[in-house]
Amino acid sequence: MQEGAQGFFDDDHWASVLDRDTHRVRHVAQMQEDIARSPREPLTAAEREGLLLMREEEKIARDVYMALGKRWGNIRPFSNITGAEQAHMDAILILLQHYDLPDPAAGLAVGKFHNPELQRLHDALVQQGLRSQEEAIRVGLLIEELDIDDLQKAAKQTDKAAIHAVYAELERGSRNHLRAFYRWKEGMGISYQPQHLTPELFKRLALSPHEDCVLE
Repeated sequence: MQEGAQGFFDDDHWASVLDRDTHRVRHVAQMQEDIARSPREPLTAAEREGLLLMREEEKIARDVYMALGKRWGNIRPFSNITGAEQAHMDAILILLQHYDLPDPAAGLAVGKFHNPELQRLHDALVQQGLRSQEEAIRVGLLIEELDIDDLQKAAKQTDKAAIHAVYAELERGSRNHLRAFYRWKEGMGISYQPQHLTPELFKRLALSPHEDCVLE
């Protein structure tokens, strides 16, 4: 196993997690300042739907990773990426507030969703990931390829610079997360068939170099 269970609870690991959290908070605050300076142009229905969907989709990722991280504490991507998914949620929330859109995740506990379809998806992913470490890795890969696909689709539906910038940042993060889970897949010899990206694109992204991402 490449990243392995070794030292999951060691001080150096948790110090790096805290450092990343501080880094994310600083960059989310900077992102908020940048977006506040952008014009509040009217949104199309597609733009509104895209923002609302991505807010809930990032919540699914965060909530599923929290649940699986509690069960499979040795799989480091779960502890490393959960904080990034919270930052992704925060970035979308900034856009919702900027454009005066309601927050579909407001007041909801971890693992809870108003949308029945999203609730079923969350529950199914958690149930699958709790079966074994292999299934947990498959869930991570599925969530990240779904995020990449939906972010790409949403980006094509908007001409707003602020929205494009946030989507691009989130997609960079999701590509990095995909690479992290892929390394574990390879290290554990796990089979996986992409469901939202073409096999060619999935493998090309998984094997491509790590990207700089301010929300990592």
